[in-house]
Amino acid sequence: MDLQIQNRPLLDLYALLLLEEGARTNLTSKADREALYQKHIVTSLAILRALEDACVTLSPALDVGSGAGFPGLPIKIVRPEIEMTLLEATGKKTSFLESAVGALKLDGIRVIQARAEDLARDPEHRGAYNLVLARAVAPLPVLLELTLPFLAPNGVLAAPKGSARQREVAESASALATLGGTIEATLPLQIPGPGPQQALVLVRKTGPTPDKYPRRPGIPAKRSL
Repeated sequence: MDLQIQNRPLLDLYALLLLEEGARTNLTSKADREALYQKHIVTSLAILRALEDACVTLSPALDVGSGAGFPGLPIKIVRPEIEMTLLEATGKKTSFLESAVGALKLDGIRVIQARAEDLARDPEHRGAYNLVLARAVAPLPVLLELTLPFLAPNGVLAAPKGSARQREVAESASALATLGGTIEATLPLQIPGPGPQQALVLVRKTGPTPDKYPRRPGIPAKRSL
């Protein structure tokens, strides 16, 4: 089934909630429904398709820096069997996510307001996920420190990247060696319509992450590994 039309009524409701909330609080940039679908929802579903084509284990999943719910919430809508956690540090955004989850009547999903640097030290979450999603959160060397501690052995980080991906991958060698990860693949994202080419960088958890990582909030972004 075409991922763009599966569970379309719920995707339509989610888009409506986003447009209404965006008009009130600037949660998302101004856009009509079709533009929002193209920029955010279609891209999220392209990520899902790439993961399924690569036979990545999808559950349990953690969406780090979920913002208004991308890519985790559209993925959950069309694959309701996935156990999904949405992690967001900003109160306004977590409030929207909680209200959206309630309006969509989704089960098996939770919203957590916290910094990744803090939550990754919680034994309930450290090493607990087979899949970590992170869209537009940080350059890859920084992102690795924020996300790899959440992954179970052999789990996968899926990070959509644009034109800077080759440079970011090249700059990640030290972080990968330190944190226990390996670049497994860079997959093209099949997103119809105009726009910059995007790809999905997959990082496999191949070794343990030392207990001292991630460092305290703000340090990974200031001094990447």
